[in-house]
Amino acid sequence: MATQTPERPRDREAEVGRGGTYKTLDEQAAQGKLSPAEERFERRRRTVGLFAGPAVLALMLVIPFDLEPNQHRLAAILAFVIVWWVTEAIPIPMTALLGVTLCALLEATPPPPEGDSSVDVVFSLFTDDTVFLFIGSFIIAESMVVHGLHRRLAYRVLAMRAVGGSTFRIILAFGLIGALTSPVMSNTAGAAMMLPIALGVMGVVGGMVAKQAGSGKDPERLRFGAALMLVITYGITVGGLLLPIGSPPNLIGRELLETETGEPITFLEWFATALPIVIVMFVAVVAVVVLFNRPEVDRAEGVEEYVAEERRKLGSLTRGEKNTLFVLAFALVGWFLPGLVGIVAGDDSDAYTQVGEAANEGIVAIIAATLLFVLPVNWQKREFTLNWNQATRIDWGTVILFGGGITLGTLLSETGLAEKVGTSLADALGVSNLLGVTIVVVIIAVLISETTSNTASAAIVVPIAISIANAADLNPTIPALAAIFGANYGFMLPVSTPPNAIVYSSGMLPITRMVKAGAVFDVVGIVLCVVGVMVMANVVGLA
Repeated sequence: MATQTPERPRDREAEVGRGGTYKTLDEQAAQGKLSPAEERFERRRRTVGLFAGPAVLALMLVIPFDLEPNQHRLAAILAFVIVWWVTEAIPIPMTALLGVTLCALLEATPPPPEGDSSVDVVFSLFTDDTVFLFIGSFIIAESMVVHGLHRRLAYRVLAMRAVGGSTFRIILAFGLIGALTSPVMSNTAGAAMMLPIALGVMGVVGGMVAKQAGSGKDPERLRFGAALMLVITYGITVGGLLLPIGSPPNLIGRELLETETGEPITFLEWFATALPIVIVMFVAVVAVVVLFNRPEVDRAEGVEEYVAEERRKLGSLTRGEKNTLFVLAFALVGWFLPGLVGIVAGDDSDAYTQVGEAANEGIVAIIAATLLFVLPVNWQKREFTLNWNQATRIDWGTVILFGGGITLGTLLSETGLAEKVGTSLADALGVSNLLGVTIVVVIIAVLISETTSNTASAAIVVPIAISIANAADLNPTIPALAAIFGANYGFMLPVSTPPNAIVYSSGMLPITRMVKAGAVFDVVGIVLCVVGVMVMANVVGLA
């Protein structure tokens, strides 16, 4: 059967993937991403937040709390920041920078070392090596996008004989592609990459599925299309848990936990802990998505021909793709190397210490990213794998938000405010055992991540999780890891995560379907997260 021309333009990836994480209300409305009712709600939400944030800051500053002065000021600033994060009164990264600046201005910091000021304390936290790990990994991911390596992987999976024209296996394949790519590229970029491919598939088979089903439905309102959209965003979110660089909450939470315990969590330890959890969560994602969005037909004709044609257009691996694969492999080996040496020589050996220092994750990331500017694709023209204009396309807003989150999370811990909040919560909730504390912090993390940035959720919840565990005289590793995993969640609403917003913009996913499936998976995910982290942290030896 001849393939049909996809109804959606191929440049949709550029539309959703460039600067799409923190779009203004007018930009979203202009692109048709909001219905009139949604636009009215968003306008009210942001307007209320714009004035409520400063009012909350002023009110918190004048209300007497049983806190040290610096803790009191930090609590007021955090309350203000949370209001603006939740309502998106201004872009979320700018709110993070403003919150950090207010901490320096109002001296909401621990006492600075002699000769330094609060300004020095606050802004020095932005130089954390994890920030450079984040930047380097983002640049490598951008090279995958520039050279189409991500698209080649996607079509390779879809071309597998096991996928064929089965609608269920197509849904499974899209989820698998998202889960496999998200550990090494930003979730936003992953969703931006997957959406145009899914739209192409729907452009080919959507009409035929509707006709075969005899439903007379608009092809863009099929359960099959909704399932594709949901499995993309959920698969990406779950897959991002697999490696520390898979999402900002992973890195920021791991940094805060390592600072608290003084014990590093290597890439290998993280991977070994996360892998079984991710596998079980992925199976649950596919089950929930298909349960609530059962495809109208079992087979969709035309998909195999469409995928074969797209692969033919891609041709063989280009020099840029080969260079990017080499750099990605180099970075992964460097990131996993200390953990492997620790297994062989022991984590108390000189070899482990020396390799860990030499293969610092931030150093490896920057060296690997630099190779992209050195490895040529055309030496005669002095063209290299990546140029600076391409590298600047990375999501700098998330980098800024990440730096701000580390700063606010560290101040929350070092001023003792997290300890105060954790002790109060532990007393109020009456939880004193490991299971109870872990359940509480995961629920808090999931609820916060549904309404604001996942990075912001991790920055707020992880220090509190550590403090609740300390107040109950428990090892904070399991509650903190569970909080990190929970902070990655946000399955119910388009505003919960950038991937949710991107797939929702397709027009194929009614909000009711996202809310229904997301609510169920939030509950399922909380259970899997708590049980999985408690089991695997003990197996791997992190607890």
